[in-house]
Amino acid sequence: MRRLAVLFAALSLIAAPALAADAAHPSVIELFQSQGCSSCPPANENVMALADRPDLLVLSFAVTYWDRLGWKDRFAKPEFTQRQYAYRDGLKHDNVWTPQTVINGRVDVTGIRAAELGRAVTGGARTDATPSLTEKAGRIDLGAGTGKADVWLVRYDPRIVQVPVRAGENAGRTLPHRNVVHDLVKLGAWTGSAAHWARPAATPGLADAVLVQRPGGGPILTVLRLR
Repeated sequence: MRRLAVLFAALSLIAAPALAADAAHPSVIELFQSQGCSSCPPANENVMALADRPDLLVLSFAVTYWDRLGWKDRFAKPEFTQRQYAYRDGLKHDNVWTPQTVINGRVDVTGIRAAELGRAVTGGARTDATPSLTEKAGRIDLGAGTGKADVWLVRYDPRIVQVPVRAGENAGRTLPHRNVVHDLVKLGAWTGSAAHWARPAATPGLADAVLVQRPGGGPILTVLRLR
């Protein structure tokens, strides 16, 4: 109970909506973790506590490099590990680690300390002008702007999934997961001119969002939560 009280008190520091974010175009909170990492459950708990905020899109990416220590993460994919390595370069780090929580591709923390996470969510808010991003009748439209970006479709499970871990550092624990990413698909590249893409067919049980992001693990320019 004391831990929950401290957690909610810390998260209250970020109760105000982030700048340039709303329910349709939220700030993106990406947690890179593994079921084989003993340091990850506290960060997972803190990040999951943000998942109901309409101005935030919480995404949980499972990475593969912990699988060699006795427990293979059932959600891990090489492309998720590659995405974290892209952030290593974009955020000018020397290596990758778990847990790592990245806010809008702009700042990162481990996520283990709720107050630090709260400050990062505020500090990583998108404050610059962004191109328009909309979806209608199965077509995703991205307006004109400046520079280049990659356009990603991310598919995630909004439910809480309980995973019994039978080996590795978390052996004997049942770990809750939420907003676990199942697929990350590059729709195309944007060069500053207005562009559009067909929305891929939905996957039952999964939610979709579009991320427009500077190449090489750069900042996320805009986001669209698809309905």
